Amino acid sequence: MEGITNWTGRVAVVTGGASGIGKGIAGAFRGEGATVVIADRDATALAQVQQEGYATVETDVTAADSVAALAERVVGDHGRVDVVVNNAGVGPKGAAADLTLEDWRWVLDVNLMGVVHGIQAFLPHLTANPHGAWIVNTASMSRFFTPPGYAPYVASKAAVEGLSLTLAAELAADDAQVGVTVLHPGAVRTNIKASLRNRPAGSAGGLVDFDIAQKIVDDDMWIGPEEAGAIVVRAVRNGDRYAFTHPGMRSDVRSAFDAVLEGMDKYT
Repeated sequence: MEGITNWTGRVAVVTGGASGIGKGIAGAFRGEGATVVIADRDATALAQVQQEGYATVETDVTAADSVAALAERVVGDHGRVDVVVNNAGVGPKGAAADLTLEDWRWVLDVNLMGVVHGIQAFLPHLTANPHGAWIVNTASMSRFFTPPGYAPYVASKAAVEGLSLTLAAELAADDAQVGVTVLHPGAVRTNIKASLRNRPAGSAGGLVDFDIAQKIVDDDMWIGPEEAGAIVVRAVRNGDRYAFTHPGMRSDVRSAFDAVLEGMDKYT
């Protein structure tokens, strides 16, 4: 479907929006004229963005009732919702052999079920919007090059992509005026290196925070959250199914799909 080009009077909701990519996306939509509601579980970060003029709602995306309350609050306060960005995510590191089931559940609850809860809570409001609406789900470039030590993270982000594409196909089949974009960020400067700060107390396992900047030392690879936000707005404006922050990483994508095709060729 056609993208959304005029944001005046429209309402955007961004989960995990008080910092990092989420805040960059929030700023980009506000810059286009939208009213932006930032949802996050970090009360300190929420207080900061509230001082910057954003509407805020403290939200735990792992809890369906919390996200449902967010949706009702947004529609109650603003009368509509035009775009939902399911962006909240965590990315700690840990070898699969060292992880507990609680490790897996936590990462999947945030990264995957957080998206599911966002869709469940907001989709009825989006499909009822007579002006058309949009969903943006944050996946990851790691889905293509699968770095060791990130099995729960990569699994969750691959699932987010599959969920997004399936949802897009269903909405198109129903002729619903709701578009879907899946965002694949690469090296963006965020505080994902401190993911464990938001893990519930008493559930420690084999996960540790890791600063990916130790691995990606090329400064030219990194972009700021504001640049990522501008990419998302452009994707929604153009009606794009995919949004990539680092199109220069196409060799990783090509290698991933070449391996799939090579595997298929063995059975032809």
